[in-house]
Amino acid sequence: MINDKIKDISILVAEDEIELLESLKEYLDIFFNRVYTASCGKQAYDIYQQKRPNIILTDINMPNLDGLSLISKIREQDNATKIIVMSAHSEQEKLFCAIKLHLETYLIKPIKNDALKKVLAETVALIRDTERRIYINDTLYWNKDTDTLMKNNKEIPLRHKENLLLKLLFSKPNHNFSAEDIFEYLQNDKEKKEFSSNSVTSLMKRLRTKIPDDVIHNIYGSGYKIVPR
Repeated sequence: MINDKIKDISILVAEDEIELLESLKEYLDIFFNRVYTASCGKQAYDIYQQKRPNIILTDINMPNLDGLSLISKIREQDNATKIIVMSAHSEQEKLFCAIKLHLETYLIKPIKNDALKKVLAETVALIRDTERRIYINDTLYWNKDTDTLMKNNKEIPLRHKENLLLKLLFSKPNHNFSAEDIFEYLQNDKEKKEFSSNSVTSLMKRLRTKIPDDVIHNIYGSGYKIVPR
C-alpha cells in the first residue's frame, strides 16, 4: 500500500458489530480518502447505490439484509465492484455460497491488520490494472475505455477538440507529438487545411485552463507529451 492516501478508489465497509465497524473504519482511514460505513445490509445497499464504491468489505451475517443477499442484489447489475467478505468459521456454508458470486477473496474473523492490508493492496492494484486507467497522480487519470479525463472520480468536462487532443496524447504516453502531428490528427476526415501552429497553441491554452498544470508537458522544440506517474 502506498504511503499517501488512496484518493481515486473508495471503499464501503458493512459490519453490524459497531465496535468492530468503528475499528475497521479507523484502520481504513489510514489508507483511503473515502471510507463509507454501514451497520446493516440495507444501509450498505443504499450507500452502494448512492456512492458506487470501488471496493466493498462486508460481513456475511447482518440484520435487515444479510451479506449474501447484499452481494446477490449488487451482482444482479454489477460484476465490476470488488467485494471482500468477512466471515466466522461457523459460517462456512454461507461463505461457499458467497464465493459463487464473484468475490475477490474472503477473510476469517478475527481480521488481522496485516492480512487486510495485503488484500486491499492487491485489490487496489487489480482495479487500476483492469480498468485501463492512465494515472497522472492519485486523483487524476485518463479512462481509455470511455476517453474521459477524471479527477476524484468525476469527469472533467471537455469540448470535442479538447477531448480529441487528450485522446491523442494519452494514446502514447511519454511520446512527443509535434504541433504538425496534432494539427493533422484534429483534421480527421475533414477537408485538409493549411497547417497553423497558432491553432494548436490556442487549443492547448484553452485546454490548460480546464486541467491541472502537470497533465501536458511542453517539450521545447519538440512538441507535447503526457507523462504518467
